[in-house]
Amino acid sequence: MFAPLILSLVLAVQSVPAQTTQLPPPPPPVPAAVTPPVEVAAPDTRPYVALKTDAGTIVVRLEDKRAPITSANFLRYVDNKRMDGFKFYRTTRSWGEGNKLIQAGNRGDPRTNFPPIAHEPTTKTGLTNCDGALVMAHLRPGDATTDFFLLLSDIKGFDADAPGGDGAGFAVFGEIASGRDVAEKIFAMPVSETAGEGVMRGQILDPPVTILSARRVPAPADAPKGCVVKARPVPAP
Repeated sequence: MFAPLILSLVLAVQSVPAQTTQLPPPPPPVPAAVTPPVEVAAPDTRPYVALKTDAGTIVVRLEDKRAPITSANFLRYVDNKRMDGFKFYRTTRSWGEGNKLIQAGNRGDPRTNFPPIAHEPTTKTGLTNCDGALVMAHLRPGDATTDFFLLLSDIKGFDADAPGGDGAGFAVFGEIASGRDVAEKIFAMPVSETAGEGVMRGQILDPPVTILSARRVPAPADAPKGCVVKARPVPAP
């Protein structure tokens, strides 16, 4: 009696299909995070020079690739320590806020000057006489030796292509990288009421400010981008 029942139960179990558990499909692989390439700025290889004066230190940056002749002349005085003792001797305070500059150069023995250098006009270098520019002084193009300006305002009339200019202008070869406050302090210093001839009358510092030393220094980490490099013109379509 029980044997047929047991047999029927076994057959019933065997006839029921086995149930399988349906697992969800595995999630798609998470793509690896793509790190954008880091743009590494090219090292600044332009020369920097610290002008240590008895009013403080001014650091200038030279555009030696764009104005190689004028930059090399300046560095020649620096590297031979002939700039030690040069003077900031002029301020154009009497010309007003639109034409601010201070001038420095060899006010001692002219026999220590190197020969004059060829003029590098801004139309050739792509530089401009903007606020902060380091500019070579001259009486006539091609007679520059030691004197230089630090501009404390835009003086675009110094550019070679300035309207009404002489077509030569003054050669820009760098700019102030730090110590602008020192340059402004020199600009505001007392002047002699009688010294100076012509346009320089009333612009001669009394006393002058001495450059105690001029030495190359590494590029400052926070050096400003600057303004002397002109934007390249967009070519016509």
